[in-house]
Amino acid sequence: MLAAGLAWLAVLAWPTAEGPAAGPLWAVDDLLGGGDDGFARVTGAGPFAFPRDHGPHPAYRHEWWYLTGQLEDPGGRRFGFQVTFFRFGITPTPAAVESPSAWRSGSIYLAHFGLTDVAGARLLASERFARPVLGLAGAQAEPFAVWVEEWRLDGMPGSTFPLRLELASDAAALALELQPTKPLVAHGDGGTSRKGPGAGNATRYYALTRLAASGRLRLAGRDFRVRGSAWLDREWGSSALGAGVQGWDWFGLQLDDGRDLMLYRLRRDDGSADPFSAGSVVAPDGAVTPLAADDFSVQVLDHWRAADGVAYPARWRLRVPGHDLDLEVAPLVADQELRLAVRYWEGAVAVTGSVGGRGYAELTGYAGAARAGPPR
Repeated sequence: MLAAGLAWLAVLAWPTAEGPAAGPLWAVDDLLGGGDDGFARVTGAGPFAFPRDHGPHPAYRHEWWYLTGQLEDPGGRRFGFQVTFFRFGITPTPAAVESPSAWRSGSIYLAHFGLTDVAGARLLASERFARPVLGLAGAQAEPFAVWVEEWRLDGMPGSTFPLRLELASDAAALALELQPTKPLVAHGDGGTSRKGPGAGNATRYYALTRLAASGRLRLAGRDFRVRGSAWLDREWGSSALGAGVQGWDWFGLQLDDGRDLMLYRLRRDDGSADPFSAGSVVAPDGAVTPLAADDFSVQVLDHWRAADGVAYPARWRLRVPGHDLDLEVAPLVADQELRLAVRYWEGAVAVTGSVGGRGYAELTGYAGAARAGPPR
């Protein structure tokens, strides 16, 4: 597709780059719609294999390691953070074959860092691109690591956990240790999450919905000791979206009663919910109940408008009747839009209603012709 092709040319022009970019380069339907171009497709369920599945899956077109969380310092100052590492395949054929160039690679890595300063009512965002050559970027299963230059998420040899996150931009720096407090969750059907009706319109999808987080944050020349809770999403596939899907609204919520709720509402071009929208309720002991599209509802209660007029939902009522959940979800800061090589809203939220909580929401496909957002 043209937009994706232009994006690849922009990225491939340089071995590394740090953002933000001049404007959105990718659209969600370019990244997750369209053909597989020879890449493997997700077509069935099955168990995950660890540590292998913590690492890369180069036979597939795209994958991501997606961390979100909320933190506090001892004085109660609150922060949200999003750190995402993406791998996008250029070719399913090993790129090193008969290549004289050390810069030749079969994929590109992209990383996003967003920090929400609640007291300052602002989001600071940055991104990096690099090819997985000469150690600039990459991922591995054992010991687990994924990195773009010095932005890095890695694990312990032999056990993977705890995870260690370390990265810094011109605006902020974050170093955390992350320890799971609940079992790993396989979303969908045995870890296969259908996103459309066709064969291969799916991803393999697992998550760690509660990670105890502790470490250091640097912002505006000040150092903060922080603690809190994080959520790790992990997906890979080749062509995930069905025809006519414009974007999605995703929620990852940690509830005060010990349950976790993941919902994604796939949004069609006419604004209606796609029947492949889905979710999961995770019990305090880690037991998972899958949710189909008719098991929940998402009602938009308010909107926030960017300076150029792009409007995003800004408050929601989420109802899951079968689990006695009637929740209101609201952003901690109105403007948590990332204006990077992809444009999307991803931000820290508070939960009230039948039970309180906190979490993150992600909104894609609202930015006009760009319809951009990183794939979840």
